[in-house]
Amino acid sequence: MHLAVQRIYLLFADFVDLLYPTLCVGCAKSLGFNERVLCTKCRINLPETYQHREPYDDNLLNKFAGKVPARFVTSFVYFKKGGIVQKLIHKIKYKGQKEVAKEIGCWYGYQLASESKLLTGIDLFIGVPLHKSRLRQRGYNQADWIAKGLSEALNIPVAEDVLICRKFKDSQTRKNRMQRWENVKTVFSVQDASEVNGKHIVLVDDVLTTGATLEACAVELLKSGCKSVGFITLAAANR
Repeated sequence: MHLAVQRIYLLFADFVDLLYPTLCVGCAKSLGFNERVLCTKCRINLPETYQHREPYDDNLLNKFAGKVPARFVTSFVYFKKGGIVQKLIHKIKYKGQKEVAKEIGCWYGYQLASESKLLTGIDLFIGVPLHKSRLRQRGYNQADWIAKGLSEALNIPVAEDVLICRKFKDSQTRKNRMQRWENVKTVFSVQDASEVNGKHIVLVDDVLTTGATLEACAVELLKSGCKSVGFITLAAANR
């Protein structure tokens, strides 16, 4: 009996390891009891923005000024090349660790719930969609998993198949603002306008840089009759 229990424990441990890393993403040290994704030290040292406490940050809103009306724009942490946040994003996008995206979405969701009224009256979270070929390659959409974490903390539903990416777009990484907009302006569409008509929606993505992708998504949602669009990203480019 003891051997059977041990085997069950090991199988369970292996399953947990698949869902969550056993090493801290930030410093690669073993995670302790009740630690997930990051050790306590790295978690405390995350470069959090706290933008939700002062949501009308001109630095972020100006990315959308004159282009699309943004109800609010907020990000959980600042992105800096070579830092902890870049490591997190890399794990989420390229190492199959979708549960990391959900966990961090939960962290921010609970923070928003306790420290902000930004999400009052919001009807839906929608993750920025991936083209079906990229979704097939990656196996999941990291924006949807961030949205699932937010949803779990805030009890606001996620709609995964309302907004779609109709055309494959090149990577945005090495493009400037205008090139990014040209790359995405005709890429997205709403499949069923009745799903968004009259609703207050928050678009969710991993990193906010120029805002071109979020803008292109918001344009389609507003054309389909949604009342307002806000933006939440896991990270934002540092000032």
